Amino acid sequence: MTEHDAVDCIVRLALSEDLCADLPACFSVLMRSRKAPFTDVTTAPLFSDEIGDARVFAKSSGVLSGSVPFRRVFETLDPAVSVRFRIEDGDRYGRGDTVATLSGSVSSILMGERTALNFLGHLSGIASYVDEIVRMLRGSSLRILDTRKTMPGMRLLEKAAVRHGGGTNHRMGLYDMVLIKDNHIDRAGSLPEAVKKVRAAHGSKYRIEVETRNIGEVRQALEAGVDRIMLDNMRKHDIKRALEIVSGGVEVEVSGNLDRRRIRRLRGLSLDFVSAGSITYAAPHADFSLLL
Repeated sequence: MTEHDAVDCIVRLALSEDLCADLPACFSVLMRSRKAPFTDVTTAPLFSDEIGDARVFAKSSGVLSGSVPFRRVFETLDPAVSVRFRIEDGDRYGRGDTVATLSGSVSSILMGERTALNFLGHLSGIASYVDEIVRMLRGSSLRILDTRKTMPGMRLLEKAAVRHGGGTNHRMGLYDMVLIKDNHIDRAGSLPEAVKKVRAAHGSKYRIEVETRNIGEVRQALEAGVDRIMLDNMRKHDIKRALEIVSGGVEVEVSGNLDRRRIRRLRGLSLDFVSAGSITYAAPHADFSLLL
């Protein structure tokens, strides 16, 4: 499945959720590339062949993300609806700015309005939140990473939103990077044993990161020659000790219940990365409206 197909799947499921009483049946029809029996009991009796224009405007300032699924909503509903964005994903917008215009069937525009705005608001909210943190970290060595704490089915779009906000993606899933965490270590018997088993299975195919909980595990990870050490839920004085031990020999990432206030306190340390699930699961929703 290509990225285009994945976005298609997400959009079709979202439309089925909003416009079909029988979601599974409707989604199944859509995935076979056939027109689904969409129903809008409010719009249908009011409009039939009317053509009109609409604009999407911002009710706050931020960084745009979500233009791709926004467009795809209307391509799926009615390819005759024209959607034009005045700015690109990753661009900043201000309160009151018109970010997109639409032209076509009034009925189709209204049927797709909420689904399209949901994508735009959620993803622009993430991009805007990440942008705030990136600007806060400017001048330091720190880069902000996302995590796998994403909404099921939305990871591809949410991680794109992180990039639009100037952040960096961590691994996409469990398939593209080794991350040995506390449960792996405890069940394997020790940190060195866990690293040994992973290397025996994969060789150098994947980068290896190890989550460490104390200074002893930091020393073990360094001796094991891993690619990156994660300092998980450590206090600032322990982070400083860990950095002294590592001394630039390997990438260092800090993680564990980090919000903007705690991230700001790390600016002066010679860290490489800070990872925070909150940038995807706790970002405020960006507010947009569509007016005919």
